[in-house]
Amino acid sequence: MDVTPPAEVVERRINARQAYRSDLKPVWCPGCGDYSVLTALFAALAELQIPPHQIALISGIGCSSRLPGYAATYGLNTIHGRPIPVATGLKSARPDLTVIAMAGDGDALSIGGGHFPHAARRNIGMAYFVMDNNVYGLTKGQTSPTTPTGEQTATSLYGWPEDPANPLGLALAYGVSFVAQGVAGDVKGLARLMVEAIQWPGFAFIEILSPCVTWRGKEQYDVIRDRARPIPPEHDVTDLAAAFRYAHDPEHLYVGVHYRQRKPTFQERVTALQQKAAAKGAGNFDRYLAKFRA
Repeated sequence: MDVTPPAEVVERRINARQAYRSDLKPVWCPGCGDYSVLTALFAALAELQIPPHQIALISGIGCSSRLPGYAATYGLNTIHGRPIPVATGLKSARPDLTVIAMAGDGDALSIGGGHFPHAARRNIGMAYFVMDNNVYGLTKGQTSPTTPTGEQTATSLYGWPEDPANPLGLALAYGVSFVAQGVAGDVKGLARLMVEAIQWPGFAFIEILSPCVTWRGKEQYDVIRDRARPIPPEHDVTDLAAAFRYAHDPEHLYVGVHYRQRKPTFQERVTALQQKAAAKGAGNFDRYLAKFRA
């Protein structure tokens, strides 16, 4: 059976993806995994058919944080480590928008690491894509929170003595309601994960393994290819203990959804409180305010 889509369908898909591209040309290094991440994002948005004016991309500082400039959506390039609080404020004020925060491993887990658990416990309705290359690429190859032990970098000439942070393990420990891992080399698979994350009613996190060929060499692609495995199809995505085991496997990098558990979102809880206050009457709330101010 021929499953090739008709030419007009292909053309519509191409045009849809083009609708999300800005006039800026990406300036990442040749071979950077972020090119594939950008392509996967456009594919996901085209699949979801979300109008560009209903999307906001929020980033911090770093190579990956250039991404909003290459998309014809609303976007904001914030300061280092601050995409989550800015995206949280935007989603709280405009729950109708599709909000996607993005960062690199240094941006997300160093100066921005303190914002991660609070977005998780609030279960803000947004997606958070972290492009992990295990190094500070934009500032010339220093160690990052996910740099492997023993790695030689611009700031660890004789090897790095610390254990690397585990983004998936942190997300699971913080209680993120949707946790997944993707690889830049698998554009179609990454796009599918992005579709799930963007549609998820709550805070969705994807760690994206996106190699830096400039500071970690082409060998990083080889390492990911050798270690990456699809998460077993029998894995129960509601099994937190099993998700922890896959996230902390010392030999393999499991690609796919590690954990997914529906729970009330921040907006749903706020709405419930508003309804509760309305049921008790505005007069009671006014009296409470008067007492508080006194």
